[in-house]
Amino acid sequence: MQIDKEIDTRGLNCPLPILKAKKALSDMLSGQTLKVVATDAGSMRDFQAFAKQTGNELLEQSNVGEEYIHVMRRR
Repeated sequence: MQIDKEIDTRGLNCPLPILKAKKALSDMLSGQTLKVVATDAGSMRDFQAFAKQTGNELLEQSNVGEEYIHVMRRR
């Protein structure tokens, strides 16, 4: 999967990973993908809700050790 932009939100708690993702997506073109690396366990449900609210597509979520990876496509 091609990732157009990646942001690191390790160590940040809700709502900061979502706010940083929202800002990053606003600077991207439709169809581009954003990868967010977080350490906040709550980010799994937060990104699901964020995708539903904004219409951006949540392509993938995974948990690797202490990190939570979210990949979104800009609508």
